[in-house]
Amino acid sequence: MADMPVTLGAIRKLRTDKGRTGINAVVKRIFREVVSKMRKHPTAKNLVEVYKRLDRAAKSQVIHRNKADRLKSRLSRLLRKK
Repeated sequence: MADMPVTLGAIRKLRTDKGRTGINAVVKRIFREVVSKMRKHPTAKNLVEVYKRLDRAAKSQVIHRNKADRLKSRLSRLLRKK
């Protein structure tokens, strides 16, 4: 286990990191749910939702922008096959 922060700046950083970790976990969970839903039921409406969630996750650097682009490309191919 890591030691507790000593300096005031490190204490503030720890507090901020805890909050951001929670927010990032929510963003990640939501985009995974949407991607899973799109894989099960590929529709244009689901694709729009996937694009929105992946772009938001990439913008806040929860995932890399190239990963978001790759997922969007693969999921749009599912829609083309129909």
